[in-house]
Amino acid sequence: MSESQYFSADPSARSHRRQVTLALPDLTLSLTTDRGVFSAEGVDPGTKYLLLEAPAPPRAGELLDLGAGYGPIAVALARRAPDATVWAVDVNERALELCSLNAEAARAANVRCCRPDEVADDVRFTAIYSNPPIRIGKGALHELLSRWLMRLTRDGRAYLVVQKHLGADSLAAWLRTQGFTATRLGSRQAYRLLEVGWA
Repeated sequence: MSESQYFSADPSARSHRRQVTLALPDLTLSLTTDRGVFSAEGVDPGTKYLLLEAPAPPRAGELLDLGAGYGPIAVALARRAPDATVWAVDVNERALELCSLNAEAARAANVRCCRPDEVADDVRFTAIYSNPPIRIGKGALHELLSRWLMRLTRDGRAYLVVQKHLGADSLAAWLRTQGFTATRLGSRQAYRLLEVGWA
């Protein structure tokens, strides 16, 4: 299957659901995945690294999982911050259906799975967590990140996990030209963890 299907609103791959496990020190989640969504065979190592090493989410406020897929980040954030609202944003309808299913199974009622245009313009995020879709191309990625990072509160932070060989360092450099700070919090197994905030 072409990776481009992950970024399609309606993947053409025939549905074949399966269960995967996300095991973290503070919680273990059983998640339903399917063909046509990102990392259907198991939780992506970059996603797990983000959830292991990024700072804990604010206890309340509006949080964003950008490119949520079937929801491992969104559901983990929601369980860790039950008084926050977690916006799980994706363009892939199959992924959003799975995300809703996984949030319900995890009793994470504070997750809102939605398409980008379903997030009200006045919503501002105290934190963004994302394993962004690097493979959509540099131009599209820059446009995507610009759109959502501009919605950080003034003291908000975004945590991005990016593979080194897919341009983590050049992405950090670009973010600095756009009025943001970009600090490397760590590096593991070919991944960089970046903290992004207003300069």
